[in-house]
Amino acid sequence: MSFDTLLTRSESWLPVSPDSHFGLDNIPFGIISTRSDRTPRPAVAIGAKALDLAVFAANGGFSSLPQFTETTVFTTETSLNAFAALGRKKHTAVRYYLQEVLEINTQYPQKLKTNVALQSICLHDLTDVRMHLPLQIGNYTDFYAGKNHAYNVGVLFRGPENALQPNYEHMPIGYHGRASSVVVSGTTIRRPRGQILEDPKAAVRKSIFTATKQLDYELELAVFVARNTKIGESVDVNEAAEFLFGVVLMNDWSARDIQGWEYVPLGPFTSKSFATSISPWVVLIEALEPFRAIPLPRTTDIPLHPYLQEREQYNVYNIDLSISLSTPCGATHTLSKTSSSNLLYSFPQLLAHHSITGCPLRTGDLLGTGTISGTDAESLGSLLEVTKNGTSSLVLQDDGERVFLEDGDEVIMEGYCGRGVGFGSVSGLVLPAWTDTDTGRVAKVS
Repeated sequence: MSFDTLLTRSESWLPVSPDSHFGLDNIPFGIISTRSDRTPRPAVAIGAKALDLAVFAANGGFSSLPQFTETTVFTTETSLNAFAALGRKKHTAVRYYLQEVLEINTQYPQKLKTNVALQSICLHDLTDVRMHLPLQIGNYTDFYAGKNHAYNVGVLFRGPENALQPNYEHMPIGYHGRASSVVVSGTTIRRPRGQILEDPKAAVRKSIFTATKQLDYELELAVFVARNTKIGESVDVNEAAEFLFGVVLMNDWSARDIQGWEYVPLGPFTSKSFATSISPWVVLIEALEPFRAIPLPRTTDIPLHPYLQEREQYNVYNIDLSISLSTPCGATHTLSKTSSSNLLYSFPQLLAHHSITGCPLRTGDLLGTGTISGTDAESLGSLLEVTKNGTSSLVLQDDGERVFLEDGDEVIMEGYCGRGVGFGSVSGLVLPAWTDTDTGRVAKVS
C-alpha cells in the first residue's frame, strides 16, 4: 500500500531548511512562552519559527475559517487540552488552514505573509522560546508493545524458550504510570534513590537504601487522548483514531536495580515513577498518515479477539528513531538507530484495550508504546539490552565506557519521518542523587 498520493504541500514563504523536522507537511502543536510574555500559550512550529496562536487568533488570524469559532482554545488556554477536546475534524481543519496561511502561494496573504506588523509579534525564533508540557496529563499508561524489546528482556531473565509470556501476543500489556513526573524535554533528571537488593546470590535476601547504580533510558513513542469517554464505555478499535490527538517522543527513565527488587508481584513502581520525559511538539495523527507501516507479525495462529482486530493493515508508523549520548567531556555518541514500525500493537489497539473493561479516558491522558528496539545490536532501545543487564560494557570511542548512565550524561532521542515531518528531540541531563545532607530534597510543610 502506498500513501504517496496523500496531499503534500509545496513550500512555505517562511524559510524552512531541507532537514527541518517542522516543514509545511507537519505543523506540530506545542505550548510556548517568551521573555516578553511568560504566560504559556499554544503555538505551532514551522521551520525555525514558532507561530504564536494566541496572538494570531486575537488578531483575526482565523476569521477566514468560519467552521472554527472556538478561538478561545488558543487565546485563553495555557495547554492544548481544550483544542484536543474539539476532536479530530477540528484538528484537521485548523492544521489545514494554517498550512494554507503559511504556503508560499497562500490565498490568505493578508493573514500573515503580507502583514509585517503581525509577523513581528506572533513569529518567534525557536531558540528564543521556552517550551512547556503541551497538555495537562491526568493519567499516564505505559504499554509493552515493542515486541523485540520484550523478547530481548525475556531472554535475559527467562531464556529464549520462555522469552515472551503466554499472554503477550493476545493483548497489549501495560501498567499505570505516574503522570505527575512526566516532564518536558530539557528538564534535568535527578538520579533516584531507593531499595536495592544487596546480594542477589545470598541465602537471605536483604536490601540496602542507596542511589540507583543502574539508571537507564527507554526509547518510546506516546500518544495523547483527545476525547473523554464515560465509565462503562469502550472504544471501538476501528474508531479509536478519532479519540487520538497526536504523538510525541518519550524517554521513560528506569532504575533497573530498584525495579529488580520491587517489581514482584505488582510490577514497577518507584523504579519508574521518578521521571518520564516527552518531546514538546505534538505531531498530529493527520500528519503521520503518509507514514503508515505494517506492524511486527504475530507468531501464533490464534486470532486476536474481535475488539482488537483492525480493518487497517498498515496500523503503525515508520518513523526513524535514534538515541545519542552526550558525555561530560563534551563528546556525543550515537547509540542506536531503529524504526517505530518495530511494534506489535498500534495506538488504536492500545486505546481499545485500555477501555475494554469500561475504564473512562480523559483528554490529555498519555499512552506510551513501551521500549522500541530493532533486532540487531545497533538498534536497541535501552541500555538493559545493550549491556545485557550490565554484564558487558558499551565502549564509547575515546570516551570511556558505560554499563548504565552516569552523572553528567545527557540522553537525546530524535524521531523523523521524512517530508519535513519530525518530532525534534527529547533530552534529559542526569544530575547526581541527593545526599542525606541535601536540604533541597525534603518537602517543606508551609
